[in-house]
Amino acid sequence: MSQEPTGLSCLFLLLQESSSSLREGPCTCSSPLLVSSFLAFLQGNPGFSAFYVPFAKALYSSINRRFPVWVISHAGHALVPKGKKILTTLDDSNAQEINDIYGLQGQVEHKLAFLRTHVPKEVKLVVIGHSIGCYFNLEILKLAPELPIIRSFLLFPTIERMSESPNGRIATPLLCWLRYALYVFAYLLLKPWPEKIKSFMIRIALRMMNLQSEFSVLSVLEPFCLANAAYLGGQEMMKVVKRDNDTIKTYLPKLTFYYGTIDAWCPTKYYEDIKKDFPEGDIRLCEKKIPHAFILRFPQEMADMVADWLKDDLSKI
Repeated sequence: MSQEPTGLSCLFLLLQESSSSLREGPCTCSSPLLVSSFLAFLQGNPGFSAFYVPFAKALYSSINRRFPVWVISHAGHALVPKGKKILTTLDDSNAQEINDIYGLQGQVEHKLAFLRTHVPKEVKLVVIGHSIGCYFNLEILKLAPELPIIRSFLLFPTIERMSESPNGRIATPLLCWLRYALYVFAYLLLKPWPEKIKSFMIRIALRMMNLQSEFSVLSVLEPFCLANAAYLGGQEMMKVVKRDNDTIKTYLPKLTFYYGTIDAWCPTKYYEDIKKDFPEGDIRLCEKKIPHAFILRFPQEMADMVADWLKDDLSKI
């Protein structure tokens, strides 16, 4: 593997499943964390890492390339690209069998196995979650208090009442009741396409959105990955209901929440409710009309904000 600070990608075979981890920073697969601190980014759903490349690069630059930034995908949301380096954790004590690894709780345990395996105790960890990644963020804090997490950022957090949100009311019947019909449709439509055609179409679409496509682009049109994303989405609608106030209360000094004003996944009422319950918390409302899917148009703006919030913490490391 090259040690160039940009354009690195690495796949981790966790628990006999593949997970992509796009790394921005001076890390190598043979010695992944020879640093004092690093930032782990937990994606939303679908967890297609290609869409997070601009944010990862912008954040890495915004913190003056002092610490590596890792973008951790979800199990089953990425294919193993040909020629990519594979790391295995099957012999590690943390790599135990996970039931329903593509489901909500399985994905939490998948992230825990990754962090426990690849983060030494002396390395300070900043965890940034986006969308359902914020739910994973809170679960990691609750289930793994031994991890050296110094700060957690929750961007556009879908941590409660997902099925009641404007988008949730549309997504719930599609993902919970019509999911198998979507599977069949996606399989019949996409499976016959040659990889060259899929790759060409994806690259054209990403170029139109001004996104880079250097990492796992074929996952976007792969029926297996789309089915896993839909399955996880259905579980989100059913299981992400009540906000975990106990965990939030316990770790409130480490938490920063960032809610949108035009977010149909977590409307402003959710911001008002959590602000009322935790008036002393660092809970912010967007003033720039940045959408929930900020990675498509506003990666630099969000990266600059996160870097600014991190200044005091990183200056102490």
